[in-house]
Amino acid sequence: MKSLLFTGASGFLGENVKPLLRKTYEVTTAGLTDEDDYKINLAQEIPAFDKKYDIILHAAGKAHSVPKTENEKKVFFQVNFEGTKNLCTGLEKSGLPNSFIFISTVAVYGCEKGENITENHPLDGTSPYALSKKQAEEFLTQWCSKHGVTLAIIRPSLIAGPNAPGNLGAMVNGIRSGKYLSIAGGKARKSVLMVEDIANIIPALAQKGGIYNVCDDTQPTFRQLEILISHHLNKKLPVNIPYWLAKSIAIMGDVLGDKAPINSLKLEKITQSLTFSNEKAKRELSWQPLNVLKYYKIS
Repeated sequence: MKSLLFTGASGFLGENVKPLLRKTYEVTTAGLTDEDDYKINLAQEIPAFDKKYDIILHAAGKAHSVPKTENEKKVFFQVNFEGTKNLCTGLEKSGLPNSFIFISTVAVYGCEKGENITENHPLDGTSPYALSKKQAEEFLTQWCSKHGVTLAIIRPSLIAGPNAPGNLGAMVNGIRSGKYLSIAGGKARKSVLMVEDIANIIPALAQKGGIYNVCDDTQPTFRQLEILISHHLNKKLPVNIPYWLAKSIAIMGDVLGDKAPINSLKLEKITQSLTFSNEKAKRELSWQPLNVLKYYKIS
């Protein structure tokens, strides 16, 4: 059984992926909690590993927040970029892996809208999150090439699974509390990935390497997700309001700031489709993603 070092395994991704990986690999974890095999803050220190690992799955990172200060912006680079460099320095001392798998993000493309965006799209992301992930990708490309390590980078879209964080989690909480409004029929489409699919794609990634968008084939609309979530929560479908009314509320939100449920920027994201192509991963890795509308469960 091959050995796999999993960083960031104590979060949402790890909780759902780790049990599946343990069916195939001898999994060791590195992270911030007492439950990790190596308790270490990669952003601040170089790890000292006891052995060489066959595969590195690097999921430790910072996301799901909007920085408000320069210090908060710096944290993204400390965790996502410097943490990656520190990890690699530690691996140089303990023994180089055969494969390195990096969990990046579609945010590196910097797209607010678009359909079937491929891996060839320019990396135009300008947020601290996107830039820090982009820098980590660039560093790993050079480091793995120098040391003869197979590098695989996956760029997940919105990830679905039990107690998912981020925008999907916010939708679930809003529908659960009755404070969610559907806008303009919920026609905009978004790419979504079942969290289990990250475990399913690991063996092929470790063997072949490459850069891949990962999402399912469904590209569900907001309304489809609203219907699915409402069904699981046994709640009524959210009230749908026309775009003009939502726009009026968003303009007021621009004035009120963080206290407002919606502003013009959020409105644009909700009402414009943003989907990514998974054809490269399906073609080169013989990967078939799970259908989100069929397999997604709230908990």
